[in-house]
Amino acid sequence: MSRAKLSQDESLSFKINYQLLPKETNQLDLYFSIPTDMGINTNTLNEVDYFNANIKSHSAYYSEQLHLPLVRSRFISQSKGQKTDYRVNLNLFCYQIRIALDADVKQTLKLKEADEFYPAAQLLVEETERLLKKLRRYTPPDNKLKPYYQNADNYLSWHTEQAFLKLIASGPRSSDFSHERSCIISFCQRESQYREEQSYNSQVTLDDPNRITNKMKLLERLIEYGVVFNKQTIDLSTNLKRLVRGVVTGIIMAFVMFIVLNARSNFQEVTVALIALLGVIYGLRETFKEDLTQWAWRYIQRGRPKWRNKFKNSVTDAIVCTQTIWLEHIRKKDLPEDVDKLLKKRRQQNKQAAHLLHFCCKNQVHIDEFLPGYEEVQQRITFNMSSFVRYLKKGAGKLYSLEGKKVSKKSVERRYQINLVMRFKSSQGIQLERYKLTMNRSEIVAIELMASDSVYIENDA
Repeated sequence: MSRAKLSQDESLSFKINYQLLPKETNQLDLYFSIPTDMGINTNTLNEVDYFNANIKSHSAYYSEQLHLPLVRSRFISQSKGQKTDYRVNLNLFCYQIRIALDADVKQTLKLKEADEFYPAAQLLVEETERLLKKLRRYTPPDNKLKPYYQNADNYLSWHTEQAFLKLIASGPRSSDFSHERSCIISFCQRESQYREEQSYNSQVTLDDPNRITNKMKLLERLIEYGVVFNKQTIDLSTNLKRLVRGVVTGIIMAFVMFIVLNARSNFQEVTVALIALLGVIYGLRETFKEDLTQWAWRYIQRGRPKWRNKFKNSVTDAIVCTQTIWLEHIRKKDLPEDVDKLLKKRRQQNKQAAHLLHFCCKNQVHIDEFLPGYEEVQQRITFNMSSFVRYLKKGAGKLYSLEGKKVSKKSVERRYQINLVMRFKSSQGIQLERYKLTMNRSEIVAIELMASDSVYIENDA
């Protein structure tokens, strides 16, 4: 069955990836069990502010196979109507090489033994070089198409060189594999020389690390055209919030007018007492109006979706898929039975008082088929936890131990642990997993999957 994958992104963020088929619908739920001593609650963490600043969604065409998206010669024709086709197919090819190369380099760096690392790296060089030759074999003759090709070729050459230089710098050292190391370095030198021969970058740009890096980031965005979808976020609660505010204001005003009219009937003329009473009435109205509006809003909004992301094809502007999102603080009795059962499996010392935060998104694909060579759309949701950090206490301390007759001390940091239950429901079944997020004030120290608590229920065919 298709599964969602949770992994760490940067020091204070994690991401979730999952795939969608044409016309598929699925739902992702995340339940955060946050210890009360972290200070995260409805008063300190506003859902709307957290969503806007710290939750990012990304959607693009996806394929697990490196060679699947091909630049086909028929798209390089100068015939009318082929310009967009050429650019999209070129971007598909380059984008997929970049994604696959980054994944393979990351996987190769996990090999800590030199006798495993260098053969894998050598094989990766050969495969990448073959794909670059395939790209350069189809140089467009049309001057209108050449800028697209040159930008993609320039970026892919530079990114490939950077990836393999990182591989060499971070890999294990061994004199037994000097030949393989030299081959990788030679490949990087050839790519650098190739860009110089093509005059892709000026010497001024090459001499400034900031300029060359920022230029390549611009080219990276250009090759995402037609592959990565444009996102439009719609706030679903705007009109409802206006309605609630209007209704509450109307009710309060009706009540105030009733009291005012009764007060006027009891006072035959304007007196100091009447003025004082009217002042108290209008003061109470202003005092309780905002509180009543907030109470009514939270009551009505509970359980309703708050945002909708529309992902559109950047070429045709057609809606490919939508994402409806919930984010709210919940009570323990609002937990689904299967999620509550999973949280109860924690050890007794970990069952501390906690606040619950629920994130949910329903995804739906609206089209019947994707671009040639692609059978899936990948959704990625990134959660930044920096908003949680600001409430954490500075927890440096000392740990004393006895070594013989000497007492030694070590500095220790205070860490916090968040239990996270991920529930992913698709047409193929239900995936239920519990994670432990251990974090301090500067980073997520570890994300641990509690494999013994994981549940996978596949639907019958």
